[in-house]
Amino acid sequence: TFDSVVLQKLPQFTWEGLKIYAAWLSFQAILYAVLPAKIGYGQRTPAGHILPYKVNGLLAWFLTHILFIAGAFYYNWWDASIIHDHWGSLLIAACIYGYSLTFFSYAKAYIMPSHPEDRKFSGSFIYDLLMGIEMNPRFGEYWDFKLFHNGRPGIIAWTLINLSFAAAQYNKIGYVTNSMILLNFLHAVYVLDFFYNEDWYLRTIDIAHDHFGFYLAWGDTVWLPWMYTVQSHYLARNPIDLSIPYFLLVLSIGLSGYYIFRAVNHQKDLVRRKNGNCLVWGKPAQFVKTHFITSDGKEHTSILLTSGFWGISRHFNYVGDLLISSAMCLTCGFNH
Repeated sequence: TFDSVVLQKLPQFTWEGLKIYAAWLSFQAILYAVLPAKIGYGQRTPAGHILPYKVNGLLAWFLTHILFIAGAFYYNWWDASIIHDHWGSLLIAACIYGYSLTFFSYAKAYIMPSHPEDRKFSGSFIYDLLMGIEMNPRFGEYWDFKLFHNGRPGIIAWTLINLSFAAAQYNKIGYVTNSMILLNFLHAVYVLDFFYNEDWYLRTIDIAHDHFGFYLAWGDTVWLPWMYTVQSHYLARNPIDLSIPYFLLVLSIGLSGYYIFRAVNHQKDLVRRKNGNCLVWGKPAQFVKTHFITSDGKEHTSILLTSGFWGISRHFNYVGDLLISSAMCLTCGFNH
């Protein structure tokens, strides 16, 4: 019957799942607020603001994972598979928060905007709800919606989810497959790179151009942690032992992709830091110096690199991204 399908197959709300998610969110919010932080600065906004950010994600990542592992294996406060075991109810809880955050951010843009002159109104309720009105909604001077929700309940959760699904696989078959280990490693490399270079993230599209609406509110809290970890979900249910040659092939694809991703972005950042006065691949950097005017009437300049990796294609960093993502999926093999 329809009821049996709904009750047996679809995620179910539980108060336990809601409590776990609320505790997780609150813990990350406290870490974001109180941990020692370097102050980083974003790109100039359309209204001319250069905003400060608390950059302490790497410390929050280490503290979170140390506590999770100690709580599971030393103090026995919870099972290491706790996220796997409450997967459906945590999804419901995250969706409740993601939708609530969307409507809260929409209302905040009208009632108490952080930077009114950086708001963008389309005239369409649906468009403004989805794309967002405020560019950098905040509580106070530093507690930034974008940086927190992408990095903390989103990306810190990423590697925790993988660990929990690896624990669930161990509970199921008595060991952790090399495919699950490889996946955890590749994801951890990407996540740790993000937090090590968190200051760099402040000048990417998410922070510098996107407004905060449904796409970032729900996307950071639900889409990112649930969809980016789908391989560990698969491997917990379909354990796969990879041959050594295949394991090494996937590892090399993933590390090659990571090298390209990091090297490409480094070239762009270097040229902008040095104002074009540097070498790229042993030759003077080639670039276009652009001019733009912010809404406060002031003129500014920026640099668009056209040599090195950026002379091969407009966004060669996506080649690295695609290779990394391919490797993550290739850990699941071809058996299903």
